[in-house]
Amino acid sequence: MILSKAHVTRDQIILTVPEKLKAATLWENLTPPELIEHALRRGEGVLGKDGQFIVDTRPHTGRSPKDKAFVKEPSSEHHIDWGDTNRPVDVAIFENLWQKVQAYLSERDVYALDAYVGADERYRVPIRVYTEFAWHNLFAHHLFITPEKPVPGFAPEFTVVDAALFEADPARDGVPSSTFILVNFEKRMILIGGTKYAGEIKKSVFTVMNYLLPLRDTLPMHCSANIGNKDGDVAIFFGLSGTGKTTLSSDPHRPLIGDDEHGWSSDGVFNFEGGCYAKVIRLSPTAEPEIWAATNHFSTVIENVVYDVQTRELDVDSDAKTENTRSAYPLSFIPNIVPGSKGGHPNTIIMLTADAFGVLPPISKLTREQAMYHFLSGYTAKVAGTERGVTEPQATFSTCFGAPFMVHHPTTYSKLLGRKIEEHEVECWLVNTGWSGGPYGIGKRMSIAHTRAMVNAAIEGRIPNEFEREPFFGLAVPKSVPDVPSDVLNPRNVWPDKSAYDAQARKLAQLFFENFKRFEAHASDGVKAVAIKPKD
Repeated sequence: MILSKAHVTRDQIILTVPEKLKAATLWENLTPPELIEHALRRGEGVLGKDGQFIVDTRPHTGRSPKDKAFVKEPSSEHHIDWGDTNRPVDVAIFENLWQKVQAYLSERDVYALDAYVGADERYRVPIRVYTEFAWHNLFAHHLFITPEKPVPGFAPEFTVVDAALFEADPARDGVPSSTFILVNFEKRMILIGGTKYAGEIKKSVFTVMNYLLPLRDTLPMHCSANIGNKDGDVAIFFGLSGTGKTTLSSDPHRPLIGDDEHGWSSDGVFNFEGGCYAKVIRLSPTAEPEIWAATNHFSTVIENVVYDVQTRELDVDSDAKTENTRSAYPLSFIPNIVPGSKGGHPNTIIMLTADAFGVLPPISKLTREQAMYHFLSGYTAKVAGTERGVTEPQATFSTCFGAPFMVHHPTTYSKLLGRKIEEHEVECWLVNTGWSGGPYGIGKRMSIAHTRAMVNAAIEGRIPNEFEREPFFGLAVPKSVPDVPSDVLNPRNVWPDKSAYDAQARKLAQLFFENFKRFEAHASDGVKAVAIKPKD
């Protein structure tokens, strides 16, 4: 069955209900304490000082994007944007590995969880998660929306099977390595093996939502979202790692809808998840008290954090195992959360970037077309020293601020965003949390106090309607923002060498222009007009 329309019904997406997996013993819908007892008995990890469950997932301490693939089959192949990110795999390869995994798990204890993805009942997807590890089931219990009691007659629309210790044979099984993450939309199944890293479960399910929701006229978003205590106004924050998405969306005066993955339907914004998967390297109890408290909580899953073997005290400052240390916990572990994890239509969209070139204004107002353009661009910059061989700022473009998880062509998402911005008259802002007065190594990082003041003023509608046009990107820069010195608003003004600023701005604009070429054939004329080649 080929889905040729942009908008299809739920019944067209749901084809069959996956059968239950056969196992030596199938443990279904255990509670977190029960899962911890099983995991400890099986030697899957250790208990931390505060009752956390500490695990070591090495050698995999992050996702394996080159091992992820989509089964090429008639119901989905015309919707998938095939390429380096979305690689195809033959049905026969999937079926062969699926048979092997079934045989492998049939001789082992397996843990099953029934849960939902999506807080909005109209758009949520019931899933069943099968895991070889008890602690993987605990992770899923925290990250997805888990009913307080098992639901009679629960019918999953998608199934995740994670056989962490089962390794493929690349020569025989036709996959690149011993690790595999295979998504089959016809069977509505995700098959994972050869990795203990639990993030594959979370992100593969997010990938599925990125496929399903646009077919139902709903925008999936890699963003955080909060809501005003007084007026109930919703703000969403897009941004890649290191741009301040979590920090700026965490506001004591604005309860959090969610910190990572959301949908924007005809009814408003809703969180996909029931928990948080926080990066905890160098976590500070003073700067991030809520995440600190949740990380040091009974049943929180702690991945790859160094700890004292005697006291079981965490050493969050150590990157001896990996920089990508994580804690996974339910939303109930943190205060100031929106009950039900839903809100209305956004009033404000904040797109965050950490510009290490020191070029972009600290805040600028975007037209609808500019918002679509910057959404497609998904720009931030790596700074010198963050990776081996990076000696100067390096532009990073991750379309829709989540390129590894986008399944349709990127313009599918940007057009949906543009339409919703127009329908709901959303104000859009580009906020640079990076450098000013020069590039990284010369200029200074934007003041977090100034950035928060600008964001708050934008959300609350307190920025005066007086702007000047920035020449390289056509951005509207406010002439004044409450509680922010006006001399920092125009980036050119704070560079000692104006000609050096012009050269750097022209360089970055050219990188944007070159990156946009891959979207040009599918973009609207209005968005194309934003992508102007910079003058020499």
